[in-house]
Amino acid sequence: MKGEQRKKIVKTIKIDVDKCNGCRACELICSAFHAAPQYSSNNPRRARIRVVHDPLRDIYVPVYAGEYAAAECAGRDKYTIDGKEYDECSFCRASCPSRDVFKEPDSGLPLKCDMCESEPPLSEPMCVQWCLADALIYEEREEEVEEEEAQEEIEIGLEAMASKHGWQKLLDTAARMSRKG
Repeated sequence: MKGEQRKKIVKTIKIDVDKCNGCRACELICSAFHAAPQYSSNNPRRARIRVVHDPLRDIYVPVYAGEYAAAECAGRDKYTIDGKEYDECSFCRASCPSRDVFKEPDSGLPLKCDMCESEPPLSEPMCVQWCLADALIYEEREEEVEEEEAQEEIEIGLEAMASKHGWQKLLDTAARMSRKG
């Protein structure tokens, strides 16, 4: 059953890999912003952005966390950039069972970039504000979406996480996070 159409603001971060110098300030500020209490600690494993890097060849690619994927991907394509070979997992935005990237280190639950949602709202995500090389560009655009899609996506995501981690762990983590907030 299709829901009614409505307009939604879609927030994205465009990445200019030619400008990224690998300083990782985006990872540091992201982990500090999402610490509980806010700015109390700095653990890049909690960051919702990672810089894939090969410093010897001066290649740096920021990748921010996307949707949770309940299954491993079928493809293992290889990409060659400036003579160095990367597998597609290096640039994937998903948290999935095949790797530990974009997972909360304590609980193993997936992380997703929330564009630094806060009250009051920020003008742009912290990683964009702190990127001195201007490699990260924040954009907003309006899109028409189905009203019921969001609820269905939430239910699918919760069911997938519960089937992997169990409902009790999911509920315990949500309770812990709500106390920190």
